Amino acid sequence: MVTALLSVIVGTLLSCFIAILPGLHVYNVMGLAVMVIYGMQDAGMTVGPDIFIPFMIGLVSGWSMLNTIPSVLLGAPDESAIFTVLPGQKYLMSGRGYEGVMIIGIGGLAGTFLLVCLIGPFAPKFLPIARYVLMPHMHWILWVVITFILMTEWPKGGNLGPSGWMKFFDAWRSLGAGLLTFLLSGILGFILLYRSPVSTEAAFQNIMPAFVGLFAIPWCLLNMISGAEVPKQYICRSVNVTGDVILRSTAAGGLGGGFAAFFPVITGGVGGLLAGHATAQRDERVFMMSQGVSKMVYYTGALMFFFVPGLNLTRGGGAWMIKGLYVPQTWSDYYLVLGCIAIAGAISWFLLSPLTRFTLWIMKYVHYRYVSAGALLIIVLMVYAVTGWVGLFIAVVGAGIGLIPVLFGSRRLNCLGILLLPIACNMSGFGSRIAAFLGLV
Repeated sequence: MVTALLSVIVGTLLSCFIAILPGLHVYNVMGLAVMVIYGMQDAGMTVGPDIFIPFMIGLVSGWSMLNTIPSVLLGAPDESAIFTVLPGQKYLMSGRGYEGVMIIGIGGLAGTFLLVCLIGPFAPKFLPIARYVLMPHMHWILWVVITFILMTEWPKGGNLGPSGWMKFFDAWRSLGAGLLTFLLSGILGFILLYRSPVSTEAAFQNIMPAFVGLFAIPWCLLNMISGAEVPKQYICRSVNVTGDVILRSTAAGGLGGGFAAFFPVITGGVGGLLAGHATAQRDERVFMMSQGVSKMVYYTGALMFFFVPGLNLTRGGGAWMIKGLYVPQTWSDYYLVLGCIAIAGAISWFLLSPLTRFTLWIMKYVHYRYVSAGALLIIVLMVYAVTGWVGLFIAVVGAGIGLIPVLFGSRRLNCLGILLLPIACNMSGFGSRIAAFLGLV
């Protein structure tokens, strides 16, 4: 028990470093940790599940809470995008970045409570039944989600201006970029699924370099070339959050994050999009807080579902990596995970305020462009360490696709075609025929 407690504390503290660097994803670090554990086992050293499971839980739960810091403070929009950015960035550009981080952090704390106190006790009884009922329908549910994502990509141009073909092309500028992004990322997904150039030793991190290229590298590059200047930030003593806001945020975020954690290849961003449309929440505080709930429930919940007796879902990347090391066998594993989630969530919540203040202090002396450049270097080195030069090449290709939404103003969510398109085709039974058409089989 003491070993597990120390492990979850170490994992949560390590997540502090991972979380405050923009673009650095927890699954990248987990993959590197898994490789280290495999190396130690090959050398004859024993690393028990009571050590690495709490450590992984601490990493994921802590990152889910603390990654709010760079998403708000290190993503300043330029003047051309100031009216289309997320509410967290609006808080930053009005000098209220600290308040924005804490509002989202309250959502993360609410997500921890939801997992441990509400979902946790009832998951072993109801989720296996839900999986049995929904499993035959997964393929068409996934196609409906894809259709919804593509149909909700609206033109970003104004309604005024000269009519005719110029207005038509202006409207389809972002729409076409979104469809192209989804198609190209889907083709990349087919290549990695059917004929991946990644070595077999790093096969469990097959998709990692592509995700780094699609999401992390464009974010870092955008920060490095951005012309925006972050205004002076103020530290508030309290946040304008009521019980009604917390309840509505928890309902919306829990619905989106839970949907993403339960259904295959549905990520937290997709789940948040669906929940936002389903609940029609318009309060910026509710939106921000629900994102904190959704992120905690998605990442930590997906890992927790792997340990639910009778369920053992492997929806998230963390569950896939742990599955190669250990398969849950008893109820004690589940209780251990619930306890670790509660401890990691509490520790990361208390670390959120001082880490946010520390990040704001650093931003006074080091421009966020240099922070993004340092994060980009760390990400590139990590991709090389795990997958070698081949992984770097995949990351470069992914970065080219990931820059399309940035340059043409479409949604970055379309990059998830790398998972959604090949998995949906395979679940529908014609994935191999498309792969043959592409010359992959």
